[in-house]
Amino acid sequence: MTSLYTHAGGEEALRRAEEIFYDKLLNDPVLKPLFPERRPSHVPNLTSFTAESFGGPDRFTCGPGFGHIVKVHRGLRITEAQRQRFVELYMQAIEEAGLPRDPDFLKAVHEHVDFGSHVAMQNSHAETDADLHPLRAVPRWTWAGDEPTDEAS
Repeated sequence: MTSLYTHAGGEEALRRAEEIFYDKLLNDPVLKPLFPERRPSHVPNLTSFTAESFGGPDRFTCGPGFGHIVKVHRGLRITEAQRQRFVELYMQAIEEAGLPRDPDFLKAVHEHVDFGSHVAMQNSHAETDADLHPLRAVPRWTWAGDEPTDEAS
């Protein structure tokens, strides 16, 4: 079985994609209000979160932790237009970084970022803890490419 992490090219490939993505966020007029300035921890955190979610090491959980991600989104009041633009730029960054282009992989990445952006948007509008999305841990994302193969043939 091949994880999304391995199929993507591991840490180096994901970091390359997150760097491109972050540059896009900082320069996008729709997302600029959410990302007004470069923060040194953002790309490493994005990379470790994505890597863990895709089946790589659990550095995000052991580092900043999921509570951090909830905290940084609270109060941002992310709009649907911002959420959609986030997903669009993420998929562009995946392509520009040279990650695999096969449909199953791209579908899984899109589903992952779309789901995560919905969680972030809900949390950004939460007035109380009860309003937060129930997700409290880094999700482990699977995909059709994660199916076992018959290597005996």
